[in-house]
Amino acid sequence: MKTFTVNANDAGQRLDKYLSKCTEGMPKSLLYKYIRKKRVKVNGARAHEGDILSAGDTVELWIPDEFFAEKSADAYDSAVLSRVKLRPAVVYEDENILLCDKKPGILCHLGDEGDRNRADGSERETLIYALTAYLVAKGEYVPEDERSFAPALCNRIDRNTGGIVILAKNASALRQMNEAIRENRVSKRYLCAVHGRLTGEAELKAWHRKDSRTNTVAVTAQRLPGSKEIVTRYRALTYDTKHDLTLCGVTLVTGRTHQIRAHMAFIGHPLLGEGKYAKNAEDRKLGFSSQALYSAAVSFDFPEAGDGADLTGLNGRVFRVDPANVDFLRLFPSFRFEDWPDM
Repeated sequence: MKTFTVNANDAGQRLDKYLSKCTEGMPKSLLYKYIRKKRVKVNGARAHEGDILSAGDTVELWIPDEFFAEKSADAYDSAVLSRVKLRPAVVYEDENILLCDKKPGILCHLGDEGDRNRADGSERETLIYALTAYLVAKGEYVPEDERSFAPALCNRIDRNTGGIVILAKNASALRQMNEAIRENRVSKRYLCAVHGRLTGEAELKAWHRKDSRTNTVAVTAQRLPGSKEIVTRYRALTYDTKHDLTLCGVTLVTGRTHQIRAHMAFIGHPLLGEGKYAKNAEDRKLGFSSQALYSAAVSFDFPEAGDGADLTGLNGRVFRVDPANVDFLRLFPSFRFEDWPDM
C-alpha cells in the first residue's frame, strides 16, 4: 500500500488524472477497476474517478508495487541540485514568480534553438536547471514531494539573446501567467542595435514563414502558403555616428520565431552581430559575434486576483535588467536606460 498527500500544485485535479501521475504502466481499464473495487481511497473513504482533489487530501493505493513509477534517470533530484553552484541573476521574485536576467549564450531548455544533438549531461547547462537548483537551495521546491509539477518557464528567448525570462514557482502562478501572456497582458520590451540610421518610430507589418529543418524564418512583403502575419513596433532611441548604428526600443505585437532579427533585416537594418539573416564579419571586429538583442524590460496587467496565486502585486509595475549586462549599450554612452520611454 502506498499513501500520497495531495499538495497545492496537484489540487483541483480529478482523481483519475492524479493517479495516472502516481503510477506507471497501468492500463486505464485496470486503474478504473481498482477504483471500483475500493482499492483506492481518499481520506480513508471510498473514492470515485471524477472526485476533485484538494490540498491536504490523502490518497491510499492498495495496488501492486509494480505500478508505482520509479524515478526516471533525468528526474530532478534534491541532492544533485543542491550542489549546483551557478546562481541566476534575479531581477525580482516573490512566492509565486521569479524574473531572471538570462545571459546570452545560455539555453532556456535542453533542445531549444533546434539543438537536438546536445550531450545528455548538458541539461545542467540550461537556465531552467539553474533556476530549479536555486529554488531547491532556498527550500522552495522539493522534487521528491511533487507528483507532477516542476518550476516552469513562462516564456523563452533565443540562446544568444539576453534578457528577462519569467519562471512560475507553482501551478497556479503558471496557469495565470500563461493565460496573461496569451491575452497580451504581459508586455515585453526589447533593446537592439541595428545597422544604419533610423529615426522616429514605426509599426512594421510583413509575413513570416518558419523552416523547422533549418531553424530559420523567411520574411516577405506578400503572403505565401504557410506564412503568418507579423507586426513589430520600434522606436529609434539614439544613433552612433562612428559605427553607423541605431539603438532601438522594440515591442512585439505578434511573437514569432526570430521575429525582431528577421524583420529588421528585411527592412534593410539587420542587427549588429546578426549571423542568420545578415553577414557579421565586420561586426566581429567590434566584438559582436551574435545578435545585439536584449529583452530588457517587462510589465504586467493583473488588476484582479485570480484563482490561487495572487499576482496583483505585479500590476502596472515595470521591471528592467541591469543596463551593465547589456553589452552593446557601451556603443551608446549618451543613452539613459532609466529614461527609456514606453512604446
